[in-house]
Amino acid sequence: MSDNTNTPITVQTTVLAPVETVWQCWTMPEHITKWTYALDTWHAPYAENNLTVGGKFLTRMEAKDGSMGFEFWGIYDVIEPYRFISYTLGDERKVFITFDAKESGTIITESFEAESENSPEQQKAGWQAIMDNFKHYVETMESEE
Repeated sequence: MSDNTNTPITVQTTVLAPVETVWQCWTMPEHITKWTYALDTWHAPYAENNLTVGGKFLTRMEAKDGSMGFEFWGIYDVIEPYRFISYTLGDERKVFITFDAKESGTIITESFEAESENSPEQQKAGWQAIMDNFKHYVETMESEE
């Protein structure tokens, strides 16, 4: 497998909810555990988030059958509430997220540096699936209120 390290990958979605709701669901552990997985056979049983520059976030992702799991974590570099987050993952890759408030909802764009274990296509598909779960979670939650 070739070394994909530092290849930038971008995923995006538009969430039909105000940026304040989107930000809260993206950053609060009680919400993070409801959407942070790429496949329905996985879940996120635990999350913590110290949303400050230099603060750490950690989400435990596991297969529901207990066969595998890992901790996804990083340290925040920049936080501009309701607009922008950047962080450095535990393996030193950078991630940049913008929240663009529009009348019809919020556009979230997430760019990250690829790792070398999986193809860029696999990584993009996985991160997009998580983004799609986020969109579904927020929009379902909004419609129930």
